[in-house]
Amino acid sequence: MDDVRNPSGATAIKGTGVVAGVAYAPVVWVRPRPALPEAGATLTEDAREPEFERFSAAADTVAERLADRAATVEGVAADVLTATVGMVRDRGWRRTVKKNISAGHPAEYATVAATQKFVGMFEAAGGVMAERTTDLKDIRDRVIAELRGEPEPGLPDVEGEGVLFADDLSPADTATLDPAHIIALVTELGGPTSHTAIIARQLNLPCIVATGEGLRQIPAGEFVLVDGALGTVTRNAEEASARATVLEFRERAAVIAQWRGPARTTDGHRVQLLANVADGNAARIAAGTQAEGIGLYRTEMSFLSTSTEPTVEEQAAVYRKVFDAFPASKVVIRTLDAGSDKPIAFANMAQEENPALGVRGLRIALGNEGLLTRQLDAIALAAEGRGENAPTWVMAPMVATESEAGWFAGLCRDRGLTPGAMIEVPAAALMSDKLMPHLDFVSIGTNDLTQYTMAADRLSPQLAYLTDPWQPAVLRLVKETCRVGEDTGTPVGVCGEAAADPLLACVLTGLGVTSLSAASTALAGVGAQLSSVDLATCREVAEAVLDTSGAAAAREVARQMLLG
Repeated sequence: MDDVRNPSGATAIKGTGVVAGVAYAPVVWVRPRPALPEAGATLTEDAREPEFERFSAAADTVAERLADRAATVEGVAADVLTATVGMVRDRGWRRTVKKNISAGHPAEYATVAATQKFVGMFEAAGGVMAERTTDLKDIRDRVIAELRGEPEPGLPDVEGEGVLFADDLSPADTATLDPAHIIALVTELGGPTSHTAIIARQLNLPCIVATGEGLRQIPAGEFVLVDGALGTVTRNAEEASARATVLEFRERAAVIAQWRGPARTTDGHRVQLLANVADGNAARIAAGTQAEGIGLYRTEMSFLSTSTEPTVEEQAAVYRKVFDAFPASKVVIRTLDAGSDKPIAFANMAQEENPALGVRGLRIALGNEGLLTRQLDAIALAAEGRGENAPTWVMAPMVATESEAGWFAGLCRDRGLTPGAMIEVPAAALMSDKLMPHLDFVSIGTNDLTQYTMAADRLSPQLAYLTDPWQPAVLRLVKETCRVGEDTGTPVGVCGEAAADPLLACVLTGLGVTSLSAASTALAGVGAQLSSVDLATCREVAEAVLDTSGAAAAREVARQMLLG
């Protein structure tokens, strides 16, 4: 976090901007979490069973309340809330609470101790699993508040408009935000791929994460100017200037809302805009936007809670829902990206000291080829009847060597599927001249590519300055991949969060990227920005960015050259 001052007396707290946009409104803080109890006196034997019943009633109430909220929303928000309900009802968590109560602990402390056990397990797993500790702590706090008869923690009642501040927002709170009242989000913790960031993109709310402790210095009621693109929260901004900035942004947003594809630069250079989706519902929502198809279907997201491997027919039924949303368009499917932060029970992966660098993605299939071949069979079955104008492309995650690329491509071609690979391991980018002859396309996953290139956990708020896709080192790997793509005639897409940034999209286009896949709500902004520049300018900006010293400098150079 940086505290930036200017001569006017305004000060800006710096975080990581994850959703662009400008807002000016008073601060509202989330309602405080309940104080966590100490162990307390030991319960008598006859009090322990009633105490567990008291816990069960409180947990059931919390689950029902969250389920009711899930029924009022749709898309990613509904999925997140439903997953949170599943955590409250999780048998393993409840069994641990019961064990603690049976040992004589009161329900409140038993809940804290059980939750801490699972928090430790999730933190050890790292990645997105570590991010889910926010979910665990949230359900803990809701159950404790219910046990005590206290108000539920979380979102405050807001009259008019406000900028919501929090240490870290729970999925249950983020999913039920009312954008008519909450017009921006700022969190002390969190990362660019957290639930907060994902749902903020769906709601198209300006969002900044990982500001650090400086955020706590700003009291409720103080007006602040939030710039999600710059990642700044400005205090003491001159009101007339701040409101003029917001008006300018809203006028620009209105123009973006009217933009219609396909995306092309002013001199006619085409860039395909595609959507990232996790299921059929998200695909249906994307079909109502400017998405030309699907550039990343995360198949593993449908099976995170599945204990046994679905049959080929069961998998095909799930995949078909996504195909049905885009019956006449390209759909790019990623095979199971299990492991590390997305453990899947039926993949039977062993515990590892460093799962992010372990057996994940395609590497699982090296020891269990049937898991992959059955998934490819299911994809081929689901794709039956799709015409030539609706190709089915399949890509493998975590490809690192030529032999992996060739092996995967052969399995796909045997089933009439178009083979590709994710470029997210630096070795794959550096050896792309060896990989691409085996493949029909590649897609750069900038989230993991940045994480591995910078040797920094992409969900660590302390390292958010490193896990920024504007890092020149990452963009140099993108350039090398695109150079080989041009030489071999292989399409090179980007499906990481970088593709959602309109200015970075121009840089990526200048580097040679042929398609951009992002959250469907971000595509109009990307398309509108591309339509305002020519290809020569994109290339000029890209070269200038590659010559900068770091992410902040790269972003600023692009802003100056593209926006003036």
